[in-house]
Amino acid sequence: MAALAAADLTGGGLRLGAVRERTAAYTSYDVTFASTTAGRGTAPLRISGVLNVPTGRGPFPAVVLAHGYIDPSYYVRGQGMTRERGFLAERGFVALHVDYRNHAESGDDPRVEQAVRLGYSADVVAAAQALRDSPDVRVDADRVALFGRSMGGGVMLKALAAEPGLFAAGVGWASVSSLEAENFDQFQRPDAPLAQLEAGFRGRHGPPGEHPEFWRGVSSRPHFDQVTEPVLLVHGRFDDTCPPRWASATHRALTRAGVDSTLEWYDDGHAFGPAFVAAMDRTVRFLQARMPA
Repeated sequence: MAALAAADLTGGGLRLGAVRERTAAYTSYDVTFASTTAGRGTAPLRISGVLNVPTGRGPFPAVVLAHGYIDPSYYVRGQGMTRERGFLAERGFVALHVDYRNHAESGDDPRVEQAVRLGYSADVVAAAQALRDSPDVRVDADRVALFGRSMGGGVMLKALAAEPGLFAAGVGWASVSSLEAENFDQFQRPDAPLAQLEAGFRGRHGPPGEHPEFWRGVSSRPHFDQVTEPVLLVHGRFDDTCPPRWASATHRALTRAGVDSTLEWYDDGHAFGPAFVAAMDRTVRFLQARMPA
């Protein structure tokens, strides 16, 4: 996290591609943009995504969408937050769904797993900058928010801590833990015998029990004092993928760090079925209050 915060993260070159959908409320495009970590001798990565642009003149408020975990070998462009993207665009928000590096038509980064996916946060930072600089999409530069779901909630928290002041607000739905050791225990450890996991991680950074400093260093929670934006956390009481206690702990830690943090509970599971519309209405109200016209 310290390296991510110190890096010069840049983005731009938003290019509109094929029209995916056209409705009375918005037009949806395939897009690409550049994500660069300057000063490290690395070439810019091309990141793909899907962009919904409301009908009208603008300038519009915008929301960058950070999707949850989907195996990159099966992932297709724009997968994971289709409902949210359409809902926001129908209510006047430009919505940019970021595919992340190593997904869909995005460029490959062989280091992304070793770095515990910190590059995904660099990509959503680049997305916000690409929207602000685009001559083709009229976005209000002062009204760009970041909305992450599940794994994307963790991406959101890291991006806010690494680039304070870039976004106007952050939203996390059914978010993973803000401590990466807990995510490892929940998602990686059950998938393989411990000896196999230790062999795979040894020589890089080791599992949490062997190298706790590394896992704390790639977690967002120790850096919440850097977050300057208000944060809305939305979680289902019956979430059996990302335990509700994670949301409570993240909310408490944000509040202790002085962040304007709100936690909303719904009687739903991880995927948000019955409560989806109510939770999205609450999210839109939060964004409108934090990004007034």
